Amino acid sequence: MKKHLLLLLIMFLGFNAYSQIIFEKGYYVDNSGQKIDCLIKNVDWRSNPTTFEYKLSEDGELEIASINSIKEFSIYNNIKYIRRTVKIDKSSTKLDDLNTDKNPVFVEEQLFLNVLVEGKANLYLYDNGNALKFFYSVDNANLEQLVYKKYLSSIDKIAQNNHFRQQLWNDLQCSSIEITDVRNLQYREKDLVKFFTEYNKCNNSSYINYEKKTKQDLFNLSIRPRLNNTSASSQNYISNPKKIDFGNKLGFGIGLEAEFILPYNRNKWAIAIEPTYQSFSSENSIDVTQIYGGKLYGKIEYSSIEVPLSLRHYLFLNDKSKLFANLSYVFNITLNKSFEYTRADGARFGSAEDRSRGNFGIGAGYKFMDKYSLEVRLQTNRQLLSKYSFWQADYNSFSVIIGYTIF
Repeated sequence: MKKHLLLLLIMFLGFNAYSQIIFEKGYYVDNSGQKIDCLIKNVDWRSNPTTFEYKLSEDGELEIASINSIKEFSIYNNIKYIRRTVKIDKSSTKLDDLNTDKNPVFVEEQLFLNVLVEGKANLYLYDNGNALKFFYSVDNANLEQLVYKKYLSSIDKIAQNNHFRQQLWNDLQCSSIEITDVRNLQYREKDLVKFFTEYNKCNNSSYINYEKKTKQDLFNLSIRPRLNNTSASSQNYISNPKKIDFGNKLGFGIGLEAEFILPYNRNKWAIAIEPTYQSFSSENSIDVTQIYGGKLYGKIEYSSIEVPLSLRHYLFLNDKSKLFANLSYVFNITLNKSFEYTRADGARFGSAEDRSRGNFGIGAGYKFMDKYSLEVRLQTNRQLLSKYSFWQADYNSFSVIIGYTIF
């Protein structure tokens, strides 16, 4: 079992390392204005980058480009960054960092800005990991930051400077845009992208929406029956120094998994929770010279609801197929559990009941068309009797899981 666990762990680490190397067709524009087609490593940047990795061909050497040498780069039909020197207010939105000054404090910086909408009116995003700052331009004029700032109006009250609404009303008026549309606008990507899209449509301007075109269905519910190969053993250090091995048994279980896709890094990461019913029942005996009849019989009855909480990582092979790997912590809700020792004449020699501890699991699998999946999962040893100092009971399992995603 330890060898199997080590093998799966090595597979997971290697899978994770390999899955990060994804190059997609794109281009960059250098300082001389030359546009060069290349393959760009798409890491789905959460924060605006200052460098990116690329290759000029599939077999080409890996190269690094920096903001000092690149005016613009893009992954076709996916994402685009432009270099601009702008005045930016980097005031924090964290409560502990707020002050009573409602006015932005601008500093001049050279940045790669993420293009969200490109047309008659352009919308850009800067994300430093702590706060989002949006920029805009109309008819290719100079970029300006859309001003939004939180500040303290008193010791215990937070106020907002929403000057960005006035900026948009002044510069992006059109017949289909009402004053109420601006008054209700929130300083967030979804709302601003919708507003700029509407403005470009109203002006009959061709435009490109670069807003992330990744999977919008961020929740999956799957039914997952499985074949379990489980083993258990128990030992009572007072009455019996020998361990009773209950052997390996094949059994069936079934789980219902709720998967939450994390909306970044191109939907490669997910968190899943999967209540699963399983049961194990077995009997065995060992030779013991110090008790009547010379034999000790052991019996285990165990059923539970396992609740693995998993961190999952996907590797996309193509539009229909992907591999995945999980690391899990398995909570355990015991439904029924008993250990009983008896002598050859049927007299009870000892018994125990207790709640089980949690344990860890690791798994790897394949998913097809976001509907069908196959996974193998190995769990580390689970201690079934946690409060007894003189009892020990171990439980191990290896599962082959078939999944069908309902929605």
